[in-house]
Amino acid sequence: MSNIIIIYSTTDGHTVEICNCLKQVIERRGNQVTLANILDGLDLEFNSFDKIVLGASIRYGKHGKLITKFIEDYVDLLDSKPNAFFSVNVVARKPEKNLPETNPYLQKFLKKISWKPKRLAVFAGKLDYPSYKIFDRFMIRMIMKMGKGPTDPKSIVEFTNWEDVTKFGNVICEM
Repeated sequence: MSNIIIIYSTTDGHTVEICNCLKQVIERRGNQVTLANILDGLDLEFNSFDKIVLGASIRYGKHGKLITKFIEDYVDLLDSKPNAFFSVNVVARKPEKNLPETNPYLQKFLKKISWKPKRLAVFAGKLDYPSYKIFDRFMIRMIMKMGKGPTDPKSIVEFTNWEDVTKFGNVICEM
């Protein structure tokens, strides 16, 4: 049995849904999982965990600053343990951009940080236009229009492939 922490950064809450799915998969295999939102401040003893997983969503082409800072502050610890990183972004809805090697946001992020995660995943996110603030709804609709995605301001569209999330949960168990 491993003691695993999943540290996440979420913009609209969908990344935590993915984390909860990962937690269920990992715990079914007899492991212990702690979920930690980067916004809550992490007052944890990271050395007590056997494996560390980070997950972050994209907003306007970037992962959150706090996840980047965490990586910078703890790169040596991350490198010393089995680790993984996953990115959640709507561009991953496209088959040609849903792999770590082909997702432009993940590739850009990996070039920006010094950490080299041992395992990577990309999951397509969710559009929830009704829950967005006016500015975000407008901007995301413009981005979706350019990328030939859904633009109906009343729509909620989930693109996540939950089977892929389950597979990644099993990958984490095998690290």
